[in-house]
Amino acid sequence: MEFLRLLESIRSPFLDRVAAVITMLGEETVFMLVGMALLWCFDKKWGFRFFFIGLVGNTLNQLMKAIFLIPRPWVLDESFTIVEAAREAATGYSFPSGHTQTVVTVFGTLAAWQKKKWVTVCCALAILLTAFSRMYLGVHTPLDVGVSLITGVLIVVLMTRLFDQIEENRKGKLIFGACAAAFAVSLLLYLLLVPAREASIAEFDAHGVKNAWTLIGTMCGLMLAWWVDDKRTHFETKAVWWAQACKLILGLGLIIALRVALKALFYALFDGAVFADAVRYFLMAVTGGVLWPMTFRFWAKLGAKQGGK
Repeated sequence: MEFLRLLESIRSPFLDRVAAVITMLGEETVFMLVGMALLWCFDKKWGFRFFFIGLVGNTLNQLMKAIFLIPRPWVLDESFTIVEAAREAATGYSFPSGHTQTVVTVFGTLAAWQKKKWVTVCCALAILLTAFSRMYLGVHTPLDVGVSLITGVLIVVLMTRLFDQIEENRKGKLIFGACAAAFAVSLLLYLLLVPAREASIAEFDAHGVKNAWTLIGTMCGLMLAWWVDDKRTHFETKAVWWAQACKLILGLGLIIALRVALKALFYALFDGAVFADAVRYFLMAVTGGVLWPMTFRFWAKLGAKQGGK
């Protein structure tokens, strides 16, 4: 807490705004944006890797939160203040940091994909700045972000090596997909079956269950998309730059629209059960990995026709 106190003493409205912007690099929307851009426009193989690495890392992060039950800094010390703008996104237990885990996934995978020194340096800078912003905002301790940095890097490195081994092995890919889904299910079972402890906070536990269902739905949808592409669609990512931009913008708009529109509908359909999030994110993953790529031939042909004029 001493380091957080030091950061608290140097806060200013300007630095608060800067940190609030930087910390957004670790949010779900950025994860989706980068992942979809990679999957749809640049490198399909690494796009699927990106999402699997992120989902496995997030599952591990949520499991560790549920095991250790460490409260946020302002709960540990009631006299400590945080930057209020960061409170809304600071949900669940404190250890380890979810934003830091996500930003390592995003930029660590990009660095592994590009394998260029300047890209690695830029990605490392983005990761460290985001981790620091979580402490500056007062929502995480150095231990929270430090452990996430370590686990995030390990997951990126180990899973990248694993994907290198199974990329051309259909049976290996199926086994990996089943294990990844089982890991997400194990998180849900832990949250539902392990009795509450003295340090448990009902609100945070409920948030963990919600996240577990979301991870299961997304993982299953991603597995289906991976299988369909490998077996049937074999979609291509190439197109001229303006067609790529249209493809990305419209596709992301579709996914975000589904995320927003289906929330109220499915909550009403499933009577408010958080299982609705599994169904919603499953459909989002299938739309992004199966249905929207079916339009890519149109974008490629359209760009080719315009380029030939």
